[in-house]
Amino acid sequence: MDVKSLKIISKNLPSNPGVYQFLDSKNKIIYIGKAKNLKKRVSSYFSNQGHTGKTAKLISNISFIKHIIVKTESDALLLENNLIKKHKPKYNIQLKDGKSYPWICIKNERFPRLFITRKLLDDGSEYYGPFTSIKTVNVLIDLITNLFPIRLSNYNLTEKKINNTKDELTLRLFRRNGHSIILGFNIGNVIKSNELKITEDQYLQNIDSVKEILKGKFSQFKIEMKQRMKKFSNNMDFEKAQEIKEKIVALENYQSKSTIVNPKINNIDVFTIISENDYAYINFLQISYGCIVRSYNTEIKKKLDENDNQILELGIFNIRSKFNSKSNEIYTNISIDLEKNIKISLPKSGDKKHIVDLSLKNVKHFRINQLKQRKHIDPQSHYKRILNQVKLDLSLKKEPFHIECFDNSNLQGTNSTSACVVFKNARPNKKEYRHFNIRQVVGANDYAMIQEVVYRRYSRLLKEKRSLPELVIIDGGKGQLSSALDALIKLKLEKKIVLIGIAKRLEEIYFVNDPTPLYLNKRSETLKLIQQLRNEAHRFSLKHHRNKRANSLIRNELEQIKGIGRKTIIDLLNQFKSNKGISIAKLKDLKKVVGNSRALLIYNYYKSR
Repeated sequence: MDVKSLKIISKNLPSNPGVYQFLDSKNKIIYIGKAKNLKKRVSSYFSNQGHTGKTAKLISNISFIKHIIVKTESDALLLENNLIKKHKPKYNIQLKDGKSYPWICIKNERFPRLFITRKLLDDGSEYYGPFTSIKTVNVLIDLITNLFPIRLSNYNLTEKKINNTKDELTLRLFRRNGHSIILGFNIGNVIKSNELKITEDQYLQNIDSVKEILKGKFSQFKIEMKQRMKKFSNNMDFEKAQEIKEKIVALENYQSKSTIVNPKINNIDVFTIISENDYAYINFLQISYGCIVRSYNTEIKKKLDENDNQILELGIFNIRSKFNSKSNEIYTNISIDLEKNIKISLPKSGDKKHIVDLSLKNVKHFRINQLKQRKHIDPQSHYKRILNQVKLDLSLKKEPFHIECFDNSNLQGTNSTSACVVFKNARPNKKEYRHFNIRQVVGANDYAMIQEVVYRRYSRLLKEKRSLPELVIIDGGKGQLSSALDALIKLKLEKKIVLIGIAKRLEEIYFVNDPTPLYLNKRSETLKLIQQLRNEAHRFSLKHHRNKRANSLIRNELEQIKGIGRKTIIDLLNQFKSNKGISIAKLKDLKKVVGNSRALLIYNYYKSR
């Protein structure tokens, strides 16, 4: 079906909330989307407005449109998410994470066991998690086993025997250095004198306390433990009081490390998103009584021109489903629409804002790590992505594979030099770096110097029939940029090469015939690349200028003294750093470096001036 026909179909869609499906010529669903207004949203695909290459490709493959009307946008979001999971359309983003995360299981049995598992069974057991870090799980298990004698595995009785309620069963344990070592089970009251026993009721009380800890509820448990400690202390049972005190300390240490905000902030999900041209990054934090109980990051490759709102909405559904989250409130950094029973907050200050900022910090670090990995694994793709970002930020027609940058150096108009550095595929190509000695300009005329070297550079490239850069950067503002443009106009290259200038003061980017500068974000990869080119050009030009100035000083000053050669001059400069240092040096210091006769020649030369 052609675009014209699809346009007619879209205009006849209802204005209700709903879900639309794009199908290809084989009647296969290739894209699913939701909308507040089906008519407006679907019609936007077939308007005369320009679309990105990805969206344009999608539109070219559409042969038929289906739609489903729902009551609310929230219903549309739910339906969209379910349909995407079911059909996995080609052009829809999908969160792909095949990892199996650990859970802590409290087994449904007598004297319930505590253990780590990656499988959830419908057996009546209680599961806590999943946890994104096995380290966190091990810390929790270690804390719990330190606080309570909880069995981690079967002991000397069969499962059948343990679960036989007719038998009076007790847990045998031995205390060593404040820790409980479980020895197994006893039937009846037979127990050795050096052992302790825990009845089933006592054990189940411990299990209830463990459940509270796994939920992040420490306060009430600590109060109960302090009351027990006080009771033992009043009864002069100081050994037991000390044991409880040690457990309280262990619990408080764990709590202090995990608590980040007011413990009153409970059962909250935090989602933040940052994105770039091809990828989006989401961080998820789950907060329970002021503690982070779960943290998760994911990277999403964009399929079309999806905005952050669309991506985050889909991400929230998938992540909450993955981690079995039932929270009724979500903190985030952008506005989104979800189910009516979920409260969305965009905190502006206080503890809530602190949590969102922490999530943003996590997702930014995650992005940097992902970029480093891609750079290492696929450097070509990494640099292509950067150049694509430069193209977008500077509104270029194509990616600037070949970039050159110019800078001048002089000292009060003397020993003037210029340099051109060359980057290809966003990396320095030092073999093509060029130095320029200024020939036509006298004095400190930065504009004329730029005009001269730009003209010389590209007249030579034209003469040698070599490739021209897509982008040329001038270190300077409007004046330097205009001078460089004059040179390109003389060569009839003003339409073939994009010319920009970067001013140092505020890092403004100037364009030809545009008085308004562009200000890029300080963290922008485009700005970082431009700065790298500018700094490299400055370094290269300054190095040449210093060498030229040093040679000039040697020629104009010390070489005028008969009997003084270049080796002597170099030795003197290494010792005294400059001609001025040599001129004010004492005779005895000169003798130490070059000997008596030559030292006397140099000393007398400067004395006679």
